[in-house]
Amino acid sequence: MIIIGLLIIAIGAFCQSSSYVPINKIKSWSWESYWIQQGVFAWVIFPLLGALLAVPEGESLFRLFADAPSFNLWMTVFFGVLWGVGGLTFGLSMRYLGVALGQSIALGTCAALGTIMGPVLLDIFFPEMNALESLTFAVIMGVVVTLVGIAVIGVAGSMKAASLSEEEKREAVKDFNFPKGLAIALLAGFMSGCFNVGLTFGKDINFSELTDPMFRTLPATLLVTLGGFVTNAIYCFYQNQKNKTWGDYAKSSVWANNILYCALAGALWYSQFFGLSLGRSFFEAGGAMDTLSFCILMALNVTFSNVWGIILKEWKGCSRKTIAVLILGIIILIVSTFVPQLI
Repeated sequence: MIIIGLLIIAIGAFCQSSSYVPINKIKSWSWESYWIQQGVFAWVIFPLLGALLAVPEGESLFRLFADAPSFNLWMTVFFGVLWGVGGLTFGLSMRYLGVALGQSIALGTCAALGTIMGPVLLDIFFPEMNALESLTFAVIMGVVVTLVGIAVIGVAGSMKAASLSEEEKREAVKDFNFPKGLAIALLAGFMSGCFNVGLTFGKDINFSELTDPMFRTLPATLLVTLGGFVTNAIYCFYQNQKNKTWGDYAKSSVWANNILYCALAGALWYSQFFGLSLGRSFFEAGGAMDTLSFCILMALNVTFSNVWGIILKEWKGCSRKTIAVLILGIIILIVSTFVPQLI
């Protein structure tokens, strides 16, 4: 059963790591224009469709949210807003570091903090729940091994930055800037970890036994992504105004193409959390695998993003030693997903 859950999460991770590939097909739109358009699909439309799967016949999503404890509901949305900041800087981290290295550093930080912050904050607000008990030795070791894998990949990225000429760096990643990208990626990871914190506060926002276990976290996922959408919309529309790029939306000749690829990118991105919800249903509720599931998802995201980085030739020109370090980091991340079962 655990293997089935891991496979489902892995499929979602592969889809997420592939979500930035369709963006390369978008034409004649600035970053802020295509970012918010793919966000409409990734953070509103598909999460809404997913949340509706958790609504049994005769009930409604509106009623679910209306009846939910207001504190939990708004904390779920609030951490979604904070996650939205991570989403913005996440995109910028890939702009300066590339898909492979940008996702590796940001998602590694996100994996660790997202796993630990949820139980810690829940314990602060609801000490009677004993949420810290979920941070078992197996869970902590899983996080540690994940961070080791991320650190090794970070070393590979540093070796890449040191070995390539400026021209070679630009050929692989147009705006490559390791120091700037590193700072942004760390911030992105810290804020992105708020996604799992939001899910933790919203974990009981469902119809309980009436909702299929596979879909129980999807209403909370919608609340988190809606919060993130607000943050991203404000920033992107500000950039439209600042950069005078409102005209992007009037380019009718590219609308069909761009909306198609934005929708595809959004669907692929959302697949990670849809897969997370389905995969967790195969783990023991509150067990080590369940607690570590978010960290496992992020580790697999990093693994597949680096595979894409190799395919997209972002590591072209690097020495064999650098590639060997990169592969070692990927292997460590794969092992990290099985740590709770090995301890």
